[in-house]
Amino acid sequence: MTSRVSSSLTALRGPALAVLGLMAMALPAAAQDAAAKDTAPAAAAAAVDPQTVLATVNGQPITEADLTLAGEDFAEELAKVAPDQRRKAILDVLVDLRLMAGAAEQAGLDKSDEFQRRLALLRARALRNEFFRTKVDLAVTDEAVKKRYEAEVAKIVPEEEVHAAHILVETEDEAKAIIKELDKGGDFAKIAQEKSKDPGSGKMGGDLGFFTKGKMIKEFEDAAFALEPGKYTEKPVKSQYGFHVIKSIEKRKQPLPTYDQVKDQVRQLVLRDTFVDTVSKLRTDGKVDILDPALKAAPATAPAQ
Repeated sequence: MTSRVSSSLTALRGPALAVLGLMAMALPAAAQDAAAKDTAPAAAAAAVDPQTVLATVNGQPITEADLTLAGEDFAEELAKVAPDQRRKAILDVLVDLRLMAGAAEQAGLDKSDEFQRRLALLRARALRNEFFRTKVDLAVTDEAVKKRYEAEVAKIVPEEEVHAAHILVETEDEAKAIIKELDKGGDFAKIAQEKSKDPGSGKMGGDLGFFTKGKMIKEFEDAAFALEPGKYTEKPVKSQYGFHVIKSIEKRKQPLPTYDQVKDQVRQLVLRDTFVDTVSKLRTDGKVDILDPALKAAPATAPAQ
């Protein structure tokens, strides 16, 4: 589905046909997973009774609830349509769907074995999505997420980290001269701004922020962690980049992430585990016989969410 095709469709009949064209090209996946919850392209500006009939097609009603469901199902396509045109666009899509579906039934296309297999797959997929929503997604409570956060945080051993600054120069003599200047009371940040060859930290007075072990090259890291806060290296520290004069500003244990900072990620962990446990129980309680020898011998894959 390309932007060129989408543009051509739009030129033919505006936003509604653009959506229908995108839909038609994605027909094999017509029963895609529910769209993101924060997208409601067909939602009315004001609350409308879901049973309100908005249009009829050959006597069959299209309700507000139909419009909302279709808007969720085709949210990705509708995102390409201007917000003030989305309700009419999705209504046009539903009208065309109903007309085409009726014509297909009249032609007996719904009687073929291939169609029945596809219909069964789409029905199973829709049921699976509803099962996931009600039995997995809604089962993950705020309490469960908070409990998992506390369990994960309890496993963390905070690392020591240091807040350091440095002045990088090309030669050892330059570094020694800077150390003498500091010994006389020179301002570290000001000297770094004037003389450091590090384009990133130099303009910030040499400030490198906090870092843990393993984040810097070994020579630099060893010197930085060996310093007491407020002290600077008495001798230049050589690395592949040149010669450093390093100052320790502060040392601390790395702060643990707060619940608010990571609750979304933790919820995904709980959701994943709940999903896997639910599917595993269904497989244990159900009767599954794989008759194909090659498929039976193949290793199991993780359940797909």
